[in-house]
Amino acid sequence: MAVKLVSSGVLARELGVTVRTVQHWVADGLIEPDARTAGGHARFDVARVRAELLADRPQARPRPGQG
Repeated sequence: MAVKLVSSGVLARELGVTVRTVQHWVADGLIEPDARTAGGHARFDVARVRAELLADRPQARPRPGQG
């Protein structure tokens, strides 16, 4: 199955963040585009980016006395 690559705007909408947040993530090296268009616009695989962001998220720890 072919992977559908989307723009920063679509990625932002899918993740519930702003386009500027996606741009910051790219600039900070948190995520990388899967491809770039001939005009230099980034394209992303939503599922891959979501998985990467979730993998980097710290695991919740129970509060003292709750675990």
